Amino acid sequence: MVVQTQQLQSSALKFIFVLGFVSLCADATYEGARSITGAYLGFLGASGTVVGLVAGLGELIGYGLRLVIGYMSDRTQKYWLITTLGYFLNTAVVPLLAFAGRWEVAAGLMISERVGKAIRTPPRDVLLSHAAIKVGKGFGFGLHEAMDQTGAVIGPLAVAAMLYWQQGYQGGFKILAIPAILGLIVVLIAQVLYPNPREFEDETVAIKQEGEGLPKIFWIYLAAVALIAAGFADFPLIALHFQQEIHIDPNAIALLYALAMGVDAVAALIFGRLFDWIGINVLMVAALISAGFAPAIFLGNSNLILLGMIFWAIGMGAQESVLKAVVAGLVPIERRGSAYGIFNTGYGLAWFAGSAIMGILYDVNMAWLVGFSVFFQLASIPVLFIVSRQASKSIHNG
Repeated sequence: MVVQTQQLQSSALKFIFVLGFVSLCADATYEGARSITGAYLGFLGASGTVVGLVAGLGELIGYGLRLVIGYMSDRTQKYWLITTLGYFLNTAVVPLLAFAGRWEVAAGLMISERVGKAIRTPPRDVLLSHAAIKVGKGFGFGLHEAMDQTGAVIGPLAVAAMLYWQQGYQGGFKILAIPAILGLIVVLIAQVLYPNPREFEDETVAIKQEGEGLPKIFWIYLAAVALIAAGFADFPLIALHFQQEIHIDPNAIALLYALAMGVDAVAALIFGRLFDWIGINVLMVAALISAGFAPAIFLGNSNLILLGMIFWAIGMGAQESVLKAVVAGLVPIERRGSAYGIFNTGYGLAWFAGSAIMGILYDVNMAWLVGFSVFFQLASIPVLFIVSRQASKSIHNG
């Protein structure tokens, strides 16, 4: 029995690495693009309000679609098929940005990329959760996020290199076709090697509950997550600020983003492991740290930009690893796709509202933008404390 358990853990870990490599390639593709899309939209004539609305609208449509996709994944059990279709759209549209001559066309392609990510994320997270539970939820999701963000470092570096070699924005987008194709090949291989990842999970680890709905603590947790999302600025707005207010070169902006993604990867591993040890309390620490990014980036001088990007990256790393790990322990296995869909939809609605408001505030008053961001992130801490008091022990032991 012990040998069988060890074999399952080893197989689950290998599966996480394979799926992590797929995400590495996908992130190299779309995060490479996102490192310059804010500046690219500005180059094509878009204003700060437009950049904020485009970023927020992409998240709104993408996260809203996850509600449907999550439910559909549970109903059809076609987790691999839906995941593959999502990865295709998520990455295939990125190189096409090289041929966008107007900001309206570029905005449409950016939104399409977000739709692709929406399609693949809920079923992908369900597949990942089966293996993560076997090796430790925080560690499993954290390891996946670390590999994910490794791609998010490679992509912006590739784009920065193309800009340095004077290939322009078009060359930066074209080079991203390489990881896009590689990732799609590996995801097809992965589903042949691991046709049924649910076999990794031999029992439900969620909190016991009565009735058909999701547990009450899930909805309280979702409220905390929404507060975090509302106060967290998307990078295109930050990139626009770097370009227009601080006058940083586009290739330097891409390098700053690559640095942030590297910090994100390390933070995901650290906070993921801390979650396995101390539970949801680690999110309160992450929220406190990430609340400092807005003052440093939008109000500070050029010397504080690096510190602000580190704070921003720590927040991203904790969000992408621990937030999802918590969900896996809050709901039954048969409702996990729907739960991830609802979770991502709530997160996206809050992200859209926050991004749109911060884009408007950017054009009106920078101090108001900073106050908005800091307030909402800090407001999540007492709600997370409530969740911790009620469910942390169950989540941690699950």
